[in-house]
Amino acid sequence: MKLYYAPRAPNPRRVQMFMAEKGITGITLVPVDLNQGEHFGADYRAKSPQAKVPALALDDGRVLTETRAICSYLEGLHPETNLMGVDFDERAFIEMADRRVEWTLLLGIANGVRHTHPGLAPLESPQFADFGLSQTAKVKEAAKVFDQLLQTQAWMAGPRFTIADITAFCALEFGRALLKFTPAELGLTALQDWRDRMAARPSAKVV
Repeated sequence: MKLYYAPRAPNPRRVQMFMAEKGITGITLVPVDLNQGEHFGADYRAKSPQAKVPALALDDGRVLTETRAICSYLEGLHPETNLMGVDFDERAFIEMADRRVEWTLLLGIANGVRHTHPGLAPLESPQFADFGLSQTAKVKEAAKVFDQLLQTQAWMAGPRFTIADITAFCALEFGRALLKFTPAELGLTALQDWRDRMAARPSAKVV
């Protein structure tokens, strides 16, 4: 199999961290140069019609896009270490947590970066700065909710580490690098402590 990814982009990083946590090896990593517009080329669009990364090319010729779909496939191939739930009940609650993180933290940060950072102008044309700033403000409000959550439980989905933690960490690190957003500056100590625990994991070294 081949994983098409872009270094430092949050969604490919989610898959790479997922693989690292599971100890998955043997998948060839193929970088896609977003700055050069490689993802818009006909060859890549044949794999990912929406010109997005990541994409997982399977050995039988099929291609999976969408980060969570790729992780679901890998979880099926490598059930341990389990990161998405051991039964229907746990899977539902982990997916709920993951979706909440994805739709509030990750999407908000991504929109903030895409529409306010000058380095993203070639990839997000036209940029709408007011929209980007509004998204950043919403991220700060969402972060407060997660801080409150982490005052009552150790991880994003409950008592154990799951895919939801990977999604949240990749979101915050993307925001830290390009929006200079850190929970500590907002007084969100529980979220900051969780982030620091995440950063200490070996899988966090994937960029």
